[in-house]
Amino acid sequence: MIELNITAGVAEIVLNAPEKMNALNEAALDELAAAYDEAAEGVETGQVRALLLRGEGRGFCAGRDISGVVPADDDVMGYLGGKVQPLLVKMSSFPAPTFAAVQGACLGVGLGLAIATDVVYVAQNAKIGSPFANLGATLDSGGHWLFTERLGTHRTLDLIYTAELISGADAVASGLFSRAMAAEELLESTRGIVAKVANGATEAFRVSKELVAQIRDQRLGLWESMKEENQAQADLCATEDYAEGFLAFQEKRKPIFKG
Repeated sequence: MIELNITAGVAEIVLNAPEKMNALNEAALDELAAAYDEAAEGVETGQVRALLLRGEGRGFCAGRDISGVVPADDDVMGYLGGKVQPLLVKMSSFPAPTFAAVQGACLGVGLGLAIATDVVYVAQNAKIGSPFANLGATLDSGGHWLFTERLGTHRTLDLIYTAELISGADAVASGLFSRAMAAEELLESTRGIVAKVANGATEAFRVSKELVAQIRDQRLGLWESMKEENQAQADLCATEDYAEGFLAFQEKRKPIFKG
């Protein structure tokens, strides 16, 4: 179900089970984790400088594959705590910029995949939310955090109680994700942006990724965050990309980054 292709510095991971809207069972989660591990090895060898996650077909990911789940025997903690959360942590800490192109359904675990990705571009007609009231279940995979952080408590509980879904355009307008695009332009436009980033200053991007994660998870204040920035900039000063960037600026040419 999971495909990994590496071309021109970009690792493209594809959820390829369109017949079930790319819903994920335990085996698929293992495959996805293995794909991220392989892509991370590519970062170490210099083959990978950015990553794109996408879903084949009409939907990005409809969440957990519950077609064969028997509630009385369901190991919820094994699935969510043992499989999903470790995968999302792995995705979030990927050592290069990550992007997701989200079309159609982005629900449950699918929403979690988006949350764990650095930059998310969505189709204007994507469907995002918490339909789990119809299952007697609740939002999972980090959805409570994302909605409360960006939408506030009232709108979060409104979406959960009513099981209503919001469009990709509304999600971006509400600050959930980065950009909304026409569905027919989403993949091509995202690939173009990812290719450009793959030619950028990867080490500097990695530093910014870590700083943003610190601000999010440790709630750093302005001056504490600035202190971390100062140290990060001092560390980058010793890298080849830093020297190349300044030299290229002074020589009025496009930089060639290698880090």
